[in-house]
Amino acid sequence: MSVRLLLNNSVPDSASPYRLVDDRNREIAWAHQFLDAQKLRQLSLRSLRAYAFDLLHLARWLKATHHSLSRLNQSLLLQYVRDQLDHPPQPTPQTINHRLCVLRTLYRYHYGQEIPGKAYFQRTYTTRSSLGYGRQQPKITTNLRLRQPRRVIVPLSSEQVARFWKGFRTFRDLAIIALMLLDGLRSCEVLQLQLEDLSLPQAQLRVLGKGGKRRVVPLPAETLQVLENYLHLERPLTNSPALFVSLKGRQRGHPMTAAGLRSLFRHHRLRSRVPQANPHRFRHTFGTDMVRAGMSLPALMHLMGHADIQTTMLYVQLAPEDVWREFARAVAQRVPLSTPDKMS
Repeated sequence: MSVRLLLNNSVPDSASPYRLVDDRNREIAWAHQFLDAQKLRQLSLRSLRAYAFDLLHLARWLKATHHSLSRLNQSLLLQYVRDQLDHPPQPTPQTINHRLCVLRTLYRYHYGQEIPGKAYFQRTYTTRSSLGYGRQQPKITTNLRLRQPRRVIVPLSSEQVARFWKGFRTFRDLAIIALMLLDGLRSCEVLQLQLEDLSLPQAQLRVLGKGGKRRVVPLPAETLQVLENYLHLERPLTNSPALFVSLKGRQRGHPMTAAGLRSLFRHHRLRSRVPQANPHRFRHTFGTDMVRAGMSLPALMHLMGHADIQTTMLYVQLAPEDVWREFARAVAQRVPLSTPDKMS
């Protein structure tokens, strides 16, 4: 029996629009009860969608292996992970860990306890202040968690940014790139912007970030200029409150979509021959540039809309060119050693 994920926008506002159904279009009760509870917690549609896809994967596995949520234990949890690793395409450790986290939360929601059975992976780890100081505190966990490769922030070079920037022919596209590159906005944040969020006289912008959190970011002169040109010269007359709308075609005047933004980047990556260019890479470039310029971590955390300063601290990692630059500076300052012309 197959399981599908549907988007139903006609449900009440208190219910999740994402619904899991079987091949007879019958809803899967345990999944919907959990998703509706997350909607009551005011999770964003983006988070609900991620939860729904994790539950879809779980539901399909339970059907294929003839198991049920009520009979879940630690041994079945291990089998769930093995099956993911043994069958291509193999998901990333981050994906599996997210699925395990959702599964544990789902089980606690329905049964009020942790998944029963012998804990195979008890381990001890230490924590300290998110700023990296203070005495380390020992913690014990029994949750299975795959080791994830360390994230490395690789920003674009100034030459890559310049090549990508020169390829655009509309002020709308330049404004989108400027908000990502000069203000660190996420692609979803750019698409959610409304006209009323922009204040040109104050040179600032209200941004709706992850988890419904709002922040205000300043707008540099370059961003202000392209935004003003877009609004005065290009933006069609439309009743849409969205800041960025389609400029041509049947969707002219309608809000720009995620698919449209992906198409925009795909086209200009080929045109500029900068294959690394994508919205999140621009955000990484912004964060790295701010750290190199000496901005404090709390200020950068606010600008980027991070909930945890540990995420912001990823941008403190030095790029290879920074290491070589510091090495060259240190070598130039040390006492030079005399080198003989020949050895006796």
